[in-house]
Amino acid sequence: MIRILIADDHPIVRNGLKQIISDEPDMLVVKDVSDAEGVFSFVQENELDVIILDISMPGTGGFEILSRLRSNNIKTPVLMLSALSEELYASKSLKAGASGFINKESAPEELVKAIRKVFSGGVYVSSYLAEKLAVNLKHDIEKPSHEYLSTREFQIMCMIASGKTVSEIAKELFINVKTVSTYRSRILAKMDFKNNSELTNFCIREGFVK
Repeated sequence: MIRILIADDHPIVRNGLKQIISDEPDMLVVKDVSDAEGVFSFVQENELDVIILDISMPGTGGFEILSRLRSNNIKTPVLMLSALSEELYASKSLKAGASGFINKESAPEELVKAIRKVFSGGVYVSSYLAEKLAVNLKHDIEKPSHEYLSTREFQIMCMIASGKTVSEIAKELFINVKTVSTYRSRILAKMDFKNNSELTNFCIREGFVK
């Protein structure tokens, strides 16, 4: 039996979710709560298999609740629920430690599918978003490394490659030497260079400096 906790501040939403889940013989809503304290007090005393957690609750929101759960070593799979944009919040949810994201407008069968997926140890996003994330990942892989630099970082990289010292760059850009050094460190890290020599060789090879 998959034991589920529902956390949402809207009674209508909670009742709707319970109704959908009640039709599944292997699922049971053991508790539904409306705020963060309800979540924390229940998880401390009870065994759960899945938590369905609304992102936009008053007071302590879903992301903060998720963060506290993980910091307290509570590893129960969390399925984030929201009426907000899937494209904006699904990725953020996964990065925050959730096992999945589902939109409140999803079909009932999608909710059931999502619960089963995260319960089995998987990660759930809609098929639409999965395809979009795959496309974005492909574009990121194909993206030239220097395109990850900001305009100022690229400018300073080229100035370093042209042979200018940190002091000369600081004077020309009207910033202090420490700031230039910080930019240099950031550039080397982003470009995976070990030193100025590698940076210079790259810029010459790409035609950024002569």
